[in-house]
Amino acid sequence: MDDQLQRLLEAEGRAQAVIDGASRERQRIIEEALASVRESEARFETGRAELRAPFLNEAHGRAEQAVAELTRKYGERQRTLRELASRHEAEAVGAALNLLLDPGL
Repeated sequence: MDDQLQRLLEAEGRAQAVIDGASRERQRIIEEALASVRESEARFETGRAELRAPFLNEAHGRAEQAVAELTRKYGERQRTLRELASRHEAEAVGAALNLLLDPGL
């Protein structure tokens, strides 16, 4: 009986050693996975700026084109308004002179 008890105790010790080894292995695998995830996240964050750069450059170019177009349109509109103002001023001066020269009109 003592022999069987001794074998059971030894088997329990071996089983506990296997469990402890498996726990250590599991913890090592978890730590490696976490390290790999952190490394992947760091690479992603680093690469994200590179991924966004072409889109930002394209958006910046489009914005510059839009500003240039609006500036051109504003300049054209401003020239048109000045021409109209000048023409109306000339017409007003002419009408005022006619009124002063011939009050009967």
